[in-house]
Amino acid sequence: MVSIAWLRDDLRTADNPALLAAAHDGGAVALYVLDEESPGIRPLGAAAKWWLHHALQALRHDLEALGIPLVLLRGPAGDVVPAFTQKVDAERVLWNRRYGGPEREVDTAVKEWAAGAEVQAESFQASLLHEPWTVRTGSGGPYRVFTPFWRTVSAMDFRAPFPAPDKSAAPPDGIPAGEDLQDWDLLPLNPDWATGLAEAWDPGEEAGLSALSDFLAGPVQDYDDGRDRPAKPGTSRLSPYLRWGHVSPFQVWHALSRVRGNGPGPDVFGTEIGWREFCWHQLFHNPDLATKNLRPAFDGFPWEHPEGSGPRTPAILRGKAAQAPSESRSDGLDPLDAWKAGLTGIPLVDAGQRQLWSIGWMHNRVRMVAASFLIKNLGIHWRVGEEWFWETLVDADPASNPANWQWVAGSGADAAPFFRIFNPQTQAKRFDPQGEYVAHWVPDALTPAYPEPLVDLLESRRHALDAYESIR
Repeated sequence: MVSIAWLRDDLRTADNPALLAAAHDGGAVALYVLDEESPGIRPLGAAAKWWLHHALQALRHDLEALGIPLVLLRGPAGDVVPAFTQKVDAERVLWNRRYGGPEREVDTAVKEWAAGAEVQAESFQASLLHEPWTVRTGSGGPYRVFTPFWRTVSAMDFRAPFPAPDKSAAPPDGIPAGEDLQDWDLLPLNPDWATGLAEAWDPGEEAGLSALSDFLAGPVQDYDDGRDRPAKPGTSRLSPYLRWGHVSPFQVWHALSRVRGNGPGPDVFGTEIGWREFCWHQLFHNPDLATKNLRPAFDGFPWEHPEGSGPRTPAILRGKAAQAPSESRSDGLDPLDAWKAGLTGIPLVDAGQRQLWSIGWMHNRVRMVAASFLIKNLGIHWRVGEEWFWETLVDADPASNPANWQWVAGSGADAAPFFRIFNPQTQAKRFDPQGEYVAHWVPDALTPAYPEPLVDLLESRRHALDAYESIR
């Protein structure tokens, strides 16, 4: 009996209920479909493609140790999955649920096909602690404020993580090889701008569990303060491992429970897991989260949307792993390109943007500052920044990325008030008081090559508040 475990954002062997159920049948085949063609499915950004390539390599190695073949195919999943199921004469297709609107439509179509083809199809809860349709306010609607949402969700009883499948006695016969990962061209070549990503990250389940263990062995105890210090190793850096499903929220939650009671750090980190859940709650109820203001009043906000904006890479960055100090000039750059390249003349913002370009990740405190500067000081639409982060973050996911940009913009759920405009200078003094983070990423900040600030922080703040008054 052949059972297909159709994997998506759950690239792990442990606590993977779809994979475990397929293996229990005795003839498991893991299938990954690179789908960038189904209507509404958002193609991956460049940094995410780099991560996916290495994640699939690691997953293939882990599955081989269990005697489970991994088949890679490309195309619209609603067509590819049924065709492969018929080709290998599989009796079951199993997957872990997704919560974006277009993704759910694809999954529903496959389940409907399976019913007509007399193939058993079953889905499982694996990537969220709660199912979004199970959590409602007293009036029956979705939550728009985090605190009562998390009070409700955190009181739930979350299941324990499942084990990895036992090693198969023998893989099923007659399974086609699938496509060659190298042919997908997920890695940047000629030039290879991902050297910084390779130095900073090790995609895969083993590395994700190691990162979780290291975090809980030390930094979590001071997380309530350490999470805001970009120069210190005070965060978990689990975000890409959660995004790609190398670790599950159930694994994180139950591991965290073992260190609770030793100060506020573990509880504060628990609320960050809750915020991730809240972002997915928003996406489930608002499938156009990345393109539409949750607060309609902001539809009239006079943001700029520069021509050719979004994920376009500025020429000054093309082919470079990181911005070189000797070239730290903003001459001829428009404000958006200067922001992307870390050449705004505002050291903390530039440090974050250069860290992002170098390693595909930015410290969360600095993400808020950099986003606020783009939206409120430069007056550029949050969608432009969201698209750039989607292109350059290894941890960009369809829920957290747009939800957090809308939070900063003031247009989203439980959003920061628009008049909360992060002052990068004040933020640097408070959270990088010795200037270590800035010195690392912007060593040219005190040299003649460093550009003058693009805007006056106080004047641009006044302009932003005036623009806000115009839509109130």
